[in-house]
Amino acid sequence: MKTTIIPAQITTVEDKIAGKLSLTQILILMVPVFWAGMVYIILAPRMALVLYKVALALPILIVSFVLSLRIDDKLVINWITLLLRYNNRPKYFVFNKNDSFLRSLDLPVLKNKLSKFVRFAKSRKKVVTHYGVMDQIAFEKDKENITFKTNGKGGLNVIFDQIKK
Repeated sequence: MKTTIIPAQITTVEDKIAGKLSLTQILILMVPVFWAGMVYIILAPRMALVLYKVALALPILIVSFVLSLRIDDKLVINWITLLLRYNNRPKYFVFNKNDSFLRSLDLPVLKNKLSKFVRFAKSRKKVVTHYGVMDQIAFEKDKENITFKTNGKGGLNVIFDQIKK
């Protein structure tokens, strides 16, 4: 009685279409057929077998045959892509302690946008555009006296409670 082993991980099993050939192998082996057909039809003398046409088709046949071979249950083309990805990956990863993550930065602002912002701010209230270290320390101390509320239109209201001494 013939028994077949069903693998636990079915997604890793390749489907065999013709004998022991998978779809990828069949597609790779079809390339030289189409190439030889194009060479036979297009190049002069048309529709005639000439030695240089065979010379053009033979290397493609050999390369596609080698790429469709299996080594350790993997196709040679898969091994080549794996090696190419490995060789093209970055080799050095540099840690930069001066990156901008979780740091306050003084970024340059375009003059046109800044002048519009300053005119808008002067019409409303006095706006501080730069905070120093002491301002940040004071803000950290008074954090519990600040509440944030959103209105229905997507705005954010900041409420400062008066500090009682």
